[in-house]
Amino acid sequence: MDKKPPIQKTDAEWRQELDPMQHHVLRQCGTERPGSSPLNYEKRAGTFRCAGCGEPLFDSKTKYESGSGWPSFWAPMDHAVDTTVDKSHGMVRTEVTCAKCGGHLGHVFPDGPQPTGDRYCMNGAALKFEEKK
Repeated sequence: MDKKPPIQKTDAEWRQELDPMQHHVLRQCGTERPGSSPLNYEKRAGTFRCAGCGEPLFDSKTKYESGSGWPSFWAPMDHAVDTTVDKSHGMVRTEVTCAKCGGHLGHVFPDGPQPTGDRYCMNGAALKFEEKK
């Protein structure tokens, strides 16, 4: 990532605040096992926030069942995420990170539903759900 996110912390600080899976995903660009996140089944109205910094990322209205095994959305909230080219694992993908803390969230693919045609395939460990009151 060329630009630095507003929140800067040391790895030790992140390790104190995140559980091991959250740290693996958000700070080490890891991936959780498909189907392992309870957020796959979340159907209530609300907001999906970054598990690292609490930034609002996705409105529940944009969530849909992609069949991929990870929570999927057709659009993020305005200015909530950044994207970069990811050439790891012998392929070219578009990585999605939190615009506020730089945490790795997942990847976006051009095979989603309308109106955007995008599938933001996010790791549930990188998200926290806040129900709309």
